[in-house]
Amino acid sequence: MQLKTLIKPLLLATILANSCHAIAQTKVIYNANGYTPLYKGEVQQFSTLVIKNGKVINLGGDALKNSFPNAKLIDAHGNTLLPGLIDAHGHVIGLGDNLSQLDVRGTKSVDDVTSKLKVFAKDKQGWIVGRGWNQELWSDTRFPSAKDLDKIVNDRPVVLSRVDSHAIWVNSKALELAGITATTEAPEGGEIIKDEFGNPTGIFVDKAEALITKHMPAPSKEDISNSLDAAGKHLLSLGITSTHDAGIDKTTWQVYKERGDLGNLPLRIVAMLSGASPDLEEMLKAGRYHDKNDFMEIRSVKVYADGALGSRGAALIEEYADRSGHHGLMLETQQKLESIFTQSFKSGFSANTHAIGDKANKVVLDAYQNVFKKTGGILLRNRIEHAQIVKPDDIPRFKALKIIPSMQPVHATSDMHMAEQRLTDKQLSGAYAWQTFLKQGSVVAAGSDYPVELANPFDGLYSAITRMDHNKLPENGWRASEVLNREDALRAFTLGGAYAAHQEFKVGSLEKGKWADFILIDKDYFKVPVEEIYSTHVLQTWVAGKLKYKKEVNDK
Repeated sequence: MQLKTLIKPLLLATILANSCHAIAQTKVIYNANGYTPLYKGEVQQFSTLVIKNGKVINLGGDALKNSFPNAKLIDAHGNTLLPGLIDAHGHVIGLGDNLSQLDVRGTKSVDDVTSKLKVFAKDKQGWIVGRGWNQELWSDTRFPSAKDLDKIVNDRPVVLSRVDSHAIWVNSKALELAGITATTEAPEGGEIIKDEFGNPTGIFVDKAEALITKHMPAPSKEDISNSLDAAGKHLLSLGITSTHDAGIDKTTWQVYKERGDLGNLPLRIVAMLSGASPDLEEMLKAGRYHDKNDFMEIRSVKVYADGALGSRGAALIEEYADRSGHHGLMLETQQKLESIFTQSFKSGFSANTHAIGDKANKVVLDAYQNVFKKTGGILLRNRIEHAQIVKPDDIPRFKALKIIPSMQPVHATSDMHMAEQRLTDKQLSGAYAWQTFLKQGSVVAAGSDYPVELANPFDGLYSAITRMDHNKLPENGWRASEVLNREDALRAFTLGGAYAAHQEFKVGSLEKGKWADFILIDKDYFKVPVEEIYSTHVLQTWVAGKLKYKKEVNDK
């Protein structure tokens, strides 16, 4: 009896010792073509990276590995090693949902969309949900209608989000279930597109979307958790080790904290509470959240000021060049913005505000300025998400007010043709102005806005460096004075995102004491011809010194 009693604790002690040894074992990645931006300094090259307890303890030349004779050696086979990339603006659960929903991204016509719908609808019951249509890619750039969808599905509701999520296209069954008629009025900050007879066409812009979406079944915690895992797997395969999630509801907030406490998140997430959530006050009162290994951080609020350029919802000072008398949509008044900012700052949360049009950016800057004077909060690293169309004389205000421009380089190359139609040259004078922001000393945090855009960060790096599409057009780049060099682009996708999350001493570069988040890729980012950057493939992704993704031989 005494022997059995003794064996159990001895066995447990042995297991724990072995487990601790495994955790503490030093790993040496050698034979790497390594680059890392430095928090204070330029890019450092190295061939050997030393890791212990999930953190960087040293990096240097080939001889460094000889200093660790008992370490586990991992040959990088000469591949390029970079810090893990940070996407400073995405929608994690939306991405995970998209992987199981109807994907109509890149479709060239209404018929193209309905052909995909016909195939998808065969195996689906209940609400049919999809995303990705963009009428600007069609020969007929007018908004589509419910009747187009009715030809394929008329017995179940269909809801298809525009690529930017700022408009939805629904069928007549969805209109019927939501009780939408000619007399239905759009809420302030939204628009119901109607025909010449005043009947709803099936297009709902910005806040009017809720007239439909509130009738859709809410996802369960299990649904959200599954979408999180699906998105995490996809992001890791692209070399993203940390992502900022721009606007989460209460259920997602609960799932994130539960998964953070359990320590089983697939990658690092910096989540923003949705400022539009009816549960915002409750979430703010619960306080900021972070787990012990920096996988989950919740300390900011996502606020929504206007719509998007593609759906003509971005709020402009002067009218749209292609829609006379139309100035877009402010989703909140300046007074309401100031109220949300005040509420956030008093709870210790920063405010990250979506603003695309020049009017929205100006109003948001005014609101920040007023609240800083009354309440404080200027040091919370508040952000403007997108900052796409900004009056040139408002750009210096970002620096003066310590506002971080959180920008998505791929938006410029996706939007450039459409933006030239929507806006005058005067309105474009401060558009997608990454270089101007950097020159004045602003920290640019780069992202993709997935699933609005594809999540691949190498698309974003290519766009930042060239301002050209994948056909190298326009020659020399669109409004090329705003291009970034390769170092600044990489910094925006690493240390820029880390700084915006108050994590510049934890992630974003491979410096001593930081988490060992890194990737191995198949091209030399700094030397490969620029047109090859977007076709870079990730071979391995490591988070906290653990291999989280490895490209299989047959992976595309």
